[in-house]
Amino acid sequence: MKDLDPPLTPELLLQAYQVGIFPMSEGRNDPEVFWVDPKMRGVFPLDGFRISRSLAKTMRRGHFMVTADAAFLDVMRGCADRDETWINDTIIELYSALFAEGYAHSVEVWEDGALVGGVYGVSIKAAFFGESMFSKATDASKVALAYLVDRLRVGGFQLFDTQFLTPHLASLGAVEIPRAAFQKRLREALSVEASFSAQGLTPAAQDVIQRNAQISYRG
Repeated sequence: MKDLDPPLTPELLLQAYQVGIFPMSEGRNDPEVFWVDPKMRGVFPLDGFRISRSLAKTMRRGHFMVTADAAFLDVMRGCADRDETWINDTIIELYSALFAEGYAHSVEVWEDGALVGGVYGVSIKAAFFGESMFSKATDASKVALAYLVDRLRVGGFQLFDTQFLTPHLASLGAVEIPRAAFQKRLREALSVEASFSAQGLTPAAQDVIQRNAQISYRG
């Protein structure tokens, strides 16, 4: 954990991600922001996410609509809408600026026209840095994550950073690696081009499920 000096800007934030550090705050109403450089880093192997039978059944039901980059600010606000959060107004402002510049992205899950889940993060070359996700309906965040992983695979990404490993992420296939190993993977990912928008329109649920099954079979 390190204090911010000089003041944080979108450009400095991009530089920080490229050396493996990221900002957080102590809470929604705390104006201060600090750098974080974990000794152990959470990562999501892009061939490690498995769509379970129950999740596939949920996706096939068709009651969720999934979009990408359609409501970035609303996804950030959804992620911050909890009793304890590290997302303050400064962070919302900075990542909104990165979104406007094409470096931050979101995946949204809708039900009956309402935003019920989503995930957002930062994209640099072939590295995607997942920031946070939220869910207001059963399996909504899992659906968002399934679509995000599919998009990263199709777009040629090599690294999906989750920053920390939570029990929820671990249950979905995320793992924890030492800082040195993460730095090596980060350098490799930053030497390769990838595209978050390469997939174009958000695919049908069956396409996402089928591609995931093919990855699982090969694994």
